[in-house]
Amino acid sequence: MLLLEGNQVKKSVRDRLLFQAEQLRIYRGDRIGLVGKNGTGKTTLLSILAGNLKPDEGMINTHSSRHLLPQLKRTDTTRSGGEVTQDYINKALALKAEILFADEPTTNLDTQKMDALEQQFKRFQGAIVLVSHDRAFLDQICTKIWEIEESKVKEYKGNYSSYAQQKELEKRQHEEAYDQFVKKKRQLEEAVRLKEQKAERATKAPKNGSELSKFSSPYFAKKQKKLQKTASAMETKIEQLEEVEKPKNLSVVKMSLPNEDAIMNRTVVTIEQQVLKTGNKELFKTPYFKIRGGEKIALIGHNGSGKTTFLREIMNGSPKSTVSPSCKIGYFSQNLDILHPEKSIYDNVQETSYHKEELIRTVLARLHFYKDDVYKKVNILSGGERVKVAFAKVFLSELNMLVMDEPTNFLDIEAVEALEQLLIDFKGTVLFVSHDRRLIEHVAGRIIEIKDKSMKVFDGNWKEFREYEPKKERDGKEDELLLLNTKITEVLSKLSFEPSAALDEEFQQLLEQKKRIQR
Repeated sequence: MLLLEGNQVKKSVRDRLLFQAEQLRIYRGDRIGLVGKNGTGKTTLLSILAGNLKPDEGMINTHSSRHLLPQLKRTDTTRSGGEVTQDYINKALALKAEILFADEPTTNLDTQKMDALEQQFKRFQGAIVLVSHDRAFLDQICTKIWEIEESKVKEYKGNYSSYAQQKELEKRQHEEAYDQFVKKKRQLEEAVRLKEQKAERATKAPKNGSELSKFSSPYFAKKQKKLQKTASAMETKIEQLEEVEKPKNLSVVKMSLPNEDAIMNRTVVTIEQQVLKTGNKELFKTPYFKIRGGEKIALIGHNGSGKTTFLREIMNGSPKSTVSPSCKIGYFSQNLDILHPEKSIYDNVQETSYHKEELIRTVLARLHFYKDDVYKKVNILSGGERVKVAFAKVFLSELNMLVMDEPTNFLDIEAVEALEQLLIDFKGTVLFVSHDRRLIEHVAGRIIEIKDKSMKVFDGNWKEFREYEPKKERDGKEDELLLLNTKITEVLSKLSFEPSAALDEEFQQLLEQKKRIQR
C-alpha cells in the first residue's frame, strides 16, 4: 500500500542546490536508509517528507500519519545520552504513526541498546525512513537505500551491504568507461596527426623537373584539401566524444612511526589489577593484562560504565597503568579546541605533523579533502568536516599509538569508511571506544569489555567475541563428586586384586558419601 509519494521535489540553500528527486515513494512496511555525505541534505529531506518543511518545488502527497524523530542533543546532564535517546525512541514508537522518520536514532546508544532498537524497528507495523552512519544497523533494518549524491536522490534495492556492492560495480563500470574514452580519444588524435602529416606532404612539388610537375599542383592541392577535410571530421568526432570524468584513485598510506622497531610486538602498556573510581564511585575492577605494539583493540561497554575514564587513566599514567617510554600516544576525543578556526585545513594539520606534505595530502584526500580543498579555512567547515580535520591532525602527529573515544560520531558513512581504512593501514597500536559494530568488526583484533563492574579481555575479533559462549564453571559439589569417583575407582581396583574387610568398608563409606552429596 502506497503511503506517501513525492514528485519533482527540489530544495536549495541560498544559491546551492541541495537535492532534487524526480519521484519518491514510501510503501507500508518499507525500511528505507537515507545515506549521503554530511551537508547533502539528508536531515532537510526527512523534514520535507515529514511535513515540517516545504520544498522549493514539487509536491508531497500523503494521507498517512507521520512523525519525525530528530537528531538529539543531550540537554539532560543527570542521565546518559543513551538513556535520553532511548526515551525519545520509545515515545515516538508509542505514537504508532504510519510513517516514522528517524534522524540518527542510534546516537549515544551502546551495542546492547542498538540490538534492542533493531528488534523494536523490526516489529514496527508502519514504514520507517532513517538516517544512520551505523552500517550494521542499516544492514539489519533496511530493505531499500536512498542515496543523495551530486544533488540527486537515487534508490537502491536491498540493505546497506547490497548497496555497497552495487556502488562498487558502478565504480568498476565507470573506470572501464573512462579507459575506453581515453583509448578512443588517443586513437582519433593519432589518426588526425597522421592525416595532417599526409596533407603537409601533399603540398610539396616533385623534386625533378619532369613534365608531371606542370600538372601536379592542382592534383596535390585537391588531395591536400581532402586529407584536411578528413582530419577536420576526426577532430569533430573527438569533440563529440562523451567526456568521462577520471575516477578518483586514492593513494596508499605508508607511514613511518617514531620508535617503530622498539614498539612492534613488544609490550607498550601494562595494566595492573586495580579498582577504577570516579570520585567516590567505584566503576569497575581491571585484570592484569598487557597491550603490545601493533595491536588494534576495541573497548566496549554500556554508557556510563567507565570507558572514557579508563582511556584517561592510560593517557595520564599511574602506578597501575604504565606506558613504555618508547610509546608515543595521540589522543582523539573529538575535542575541536585543537583546531585554529582562522587557519586552513592544511596549516592546522601541518603545524603538528611528523610527516611530509605528500603524506599529509594523501591522508586528507582519504578523508575527502581534495586538491585546493585543503586551503579552506576551518571556520567555514561543517561539524563533521571539522571532526575529520581534528582526526587528521592527531593521526599525523608524532605518535605510534592512537587512543580514540567515539571517533565516528558526527561522521557520514563515507567518512567512517575512510577512517576505518586508515586505521586498518596504520602499523601502530590502536585502542578505541566505539559503538559502531562494523568498525569494531573490521579493525579490532582484540576486545576489552566493561560489564557488571568488571573488565574482561577477550583475545579474538568481534565475530568470535559475539559467538563465544563461556564454559560453565563447576561448583564445589561437582569437584567433590569428581574426586570421589576417582577414589571409588581406585578402591575397586584394589579390591579386585587384594580383597580385605578394610577396603570393603572404605568402599561402602565412599558410596554413602557420594549418595549424600547427590541428595
